[in-house]
Parts: sequence; structure tokens; C-alpha cells
Amino acid sequence: MNWHGIGAIYRFEMARWKRTLWQSLITPVITTALYFVVFGSALGSRMSTMDGVSFGSFIVPGLTLLSVFMQSIFNASFGIYFPKFTGTIYELLSAPLSSFEAVLAYVGAAVTKSVLLAALTLATATLFVQVQLDHPLAMIFFLVGISSGFCLFGFAIGIWAKNFEQLQIIPMLFITPLTFLGGAFYSVKTLAEPWRTLTMCNPIVHLISGFRWSFYSVADVPVWSSVAVMMALNGLCLAVIVWMFRSGYRLKQ
Repeated sequence: MNWHGIGAIYRFEMARWKRTLWQSLITPVITTALYFVVFGSALGSRMSTMDGVSFGSFIVPGLTLLSVFMQSIFNASFGIYFPKFTGTIYELLSAPLSSFEAVLAYVGAAVTKSVLLAALTLATATLFVQVQLDHPLAMIFFLVGISSGFCLFGFAIGIWAKNFEQLQIIPMLFITPLTFLGGAFYSVKTLAEPWRTLTMCNPIVHLISGFRWSFYSVADVPVWSSVAVMMALNGLCLAVIVWMFRSGYRLKQ
């Protein structure tokens, strides 16, 4: 394992992130804080509880993951797309670094950014609503696992994308709607049939449910289902990235 090469890429990505700290960290936190003000403090007091949890507290895990989803994809995709855009990708491909080590460095840096963003978002949430954490180890497990899956997904998008517009089309057209329809602001149990059954086909539902369970011990789906979907997401994205590196898909053009 070339730890020196992995560390070099990791430090470079973290340094680049620090130069854009306002855009990549502060802005998402401010945006999420506005959600807490509107939905948590203003409207939350006027709405009934969800699964025995106040509405303002109930939406905290969903809003946290909403930020994590988007920033994980953007951070990881831009990290690998930028070398393609500048033409320095060939330096990475010719370096004494395996594809696994390169992915570990880029995705590791992106996961670190996502976890820091989630921690700051949760800290901000405590200023507006009451947040409890019933299963802290499970929360860390889900946070790291979900962040890793979406960072791998973003890394694959960065390799696939041919321009900056394609970096944003999948997160904006697919991930955001699936998140809003995935129980970020409500419990799936409140939906009538057939919408409840159709919603269960949304993988985001399982991820948000498992993450919310770690806070309040309430879930829309069994916890094992959330873990299975999370592991499947990581495995599928990793398999796609391995194929991309082995085939040179949009890397050696």
C-alpha cells in the first residue's frame, strides 16, 4: 500500500476544500439552518408529532443527510473531474499508485468533508430544536457508510461527466427529488396505499430511516434493510469504479 501517495492526494484534496470553505461548508450549513428555522421552529410547533417525536426534531436526520448526499457527490465528482479537465489525469494514471489507492485517497477525503459537514449541521440543529441520540455508534456507522456510498457514486459521476453541467444533472434531477420523496420531512407510514408501497422502492427511504433510527429508535423500515441498502450502494458503486479504471472508460481519452 502506497501510503505516501494516498496521503499526498488526501492532503491536496483537503487543502483544495479549505480554499473553498465558504461554498463547500458554510453555505450548506446556512441553508440547512434556514430549513430548521422554517420547518423546525416556525412550523414545527404548529404540527403534530411524527412517530412520537416532535416534527422539528424528526426532520433533523433527513435534513442532515440531504446536505451529505449533495456535498458527497459534488466533492468526490469534482475531485476526479478536475484532473480530467486540466489534463493532469495522466499523471495520476502513470503514478506508482493502484486504482484502489487512488479511489481510497479521493473518496477518503470526500468522506471526511461529508462527516465534518454532518457534524456541523447537527451542532447547528441543536440551536433550534431538541436532538437526542439513542444509538451513537449506529449513527456513526450509518453516517460513514452513507457518506462513503455517495462519495463513491460522485466519484463515478466525475469519471463519467464530460463537462461541468453533467456533474450537476444527476444530483439535481434525481438525488434531490428522491430525497424529498424519501421521508426526509415525513414518515412514510403516514402515506396511503399505493404510495406507501411505491415509496418503499426508493432506496433513499431506507437510508434516511436507518439514520433516523439511530437518533430516536423509530424507523419506517427494518434496520437490517437500511444496512443492506447501504452496503449494496457501496458495493455497486465500487464495482462500477473498478470497471472504469480497468477499462479506462473516459480516463484515457
